[in-house]
Amino acid sequence: MKSYETIKLEQPQEHTVLLTLNRPEVANAMNTQMGLDLLDAFDGFCAAPNAQRCIVVTGAGRVFCGGGDLKQRNGMTDEQWQDQHLIFERAIRAMIACPVPVIAAVNGAAYAGGLEMALCADFIYAVETARFALTEVTLGIMPGAGGTQNLPRAVGSRRAKEILLTGKPFSVQQAFEWGMVNRICKPESLLAETLETASVIAGNAPISTRQIKQSVNMGAGMDLHSAMMLEIEAYNRMVPTEDRREGVRAFNEKRKPVYRGR
Repeated sequence: MKSYETIKLEQPQEHTVLLTLNRPEVANAMNTQMGLDLLDAFDGFCAAPNAQRCIVVTGAGRVFCGGGDLKQRNGMTDEQWQDQHLIFERAIRAMIACPVPVIAAVNGAAYAGGLEMALCADFIYAVETARFALTEVTLGIMPGAGGTQNLPRAVGSRRAKEILLTGKPFSVQQAFEWGMVNRICKPESLLAETLETASVIAGNAPISTRQIKQSVNMGAGMDLHSAMMLEIEAYNRMVPTEDRREGVRAFNEKRKPVYRGR
């Protein structure tokens, strides 16, 4: 696994990458280098989707990510601020574009850019002590890493506008009830539960999981007729694959299939 200054990449189990935000001394705040590291890592995932079948993103220590590093930003010129934010934008776009399933394992507070990062994942598991907020409005700015787009898709536009316009934190229980968090975990079992789900995903045919993700994501912005056409195109991509034949063969032979991503 490639080494980075602000994030850590590991392979805790077969076909799974664990990406840890690794600035615990500053609540894993996003500085320029973290933006560059995330951009490089997710560009790599996008460029070689067969190299892994599931990606888990978590934070080191007791916080997932406290958002942008405001100490680094203090005193920046407008141009410097925008140059840095462009790096963050590119990293977020690379995360969203990643064809491989991504799970966020939120181990503590996820504020501002930290919550935006978690929302880029396909779904979220979080500890029972996790808290969330998009606080940008209280700082004279607004979310600029997908928060105004991904949050409404997770909780609905009216709930999202309340969160965005007040900047007030909300609990993991609220996040679960609103549909933003899929599972609430004990702190000591968060990673194990997330990796267990990642293992199930990684055990399925990787072309299938990538096509499903693309179909859901792209279809959400289409009318139903167009989305159904997109789904069939995605479906037809799998008919001539070895994995499709292996899946049917394994079912009839009453054994677990061995998928090879081709």
